[in-house]
Amino acid sequence: MLQVSGLVAGYGQSRILHGIDLQVAQGEVVTLLGRNGMGKTTTINTIFGLIPARAGRVVVDGRDLTGAEPHLIARAGLGLVPEGRQIFPTLTVQENLQVTARKDGRKGGRWTLDRIYDLFPRLSERRGNMGDQLSGGEQQMLAIGRALMTNPRLLVLDEATEGLAPLIRADIWAVLARLKSEGEAILVIDKNVEALTRLADHHVVIEKGRVAWSGSTAELLATPQVKERFLQV
Repeated sequence: MLQVSGLVAGYGQSRILHGIDLQVAQGEVVTLLGRNGMGKTTTINTIFGLIPARAGRVVVDGRDLTGAEPHLIARAGLGLVPEGRQIFPTLTVQENLQVTARKDGRKGGRWTLDRIYDLFPRLSERRGNMGDQLSGGEQQMLAIGRALMTNPRLLVLDEATEGLAPLIRADIWAVLARLKSEGEAILVIDKNVEALTRLADHHVVIEKGRVAWSGSTAELLATPQVKERFLQV
């Protein structure tokens, strides 16, 4: 579904990524792990065309979308839950969801308002509230719901539970587990390695803009030195 190879990118004269390789198959959950400032968000932004790639390829379903405009990448089936949520503060919950609604002929537009409200009952209760009237946890639920309303074939989350209360974090992980059980492909960044190992199939560890390690959950759990060397602060 997603194949990233040799991805090089940066800001101005600075090079941040030095040849990132990763892939996500249909129905698979893959994580991007690493300490702050190692290039995880830059990788996501480059995949989505928000930062130009200086080298390498981004291929979605066999289509080379390297350098494509972000809206074309979204139309290809990638849905982004950005770091910081970035919901529309002066739109209601329902308007935030409706503004990104898009049917995908391959899935028949399976994500609808009713399904989002079933996934996140709290959003149903707050559907008439403005975006800036929501708590941080509710905003994250809305950001996920907004991305799903594009009917993506791959859901990408940058810092899935950062800054959220423990109960809200648990709700988000439960939702992601439900999405996986329904066959949704997911690429996720988060600092909670324990939760990620319960959810994900494969992990990619980034260190200073390079892939330092990659492997399955079983391999990660069997290699504690990876966590000690690359993930602990």
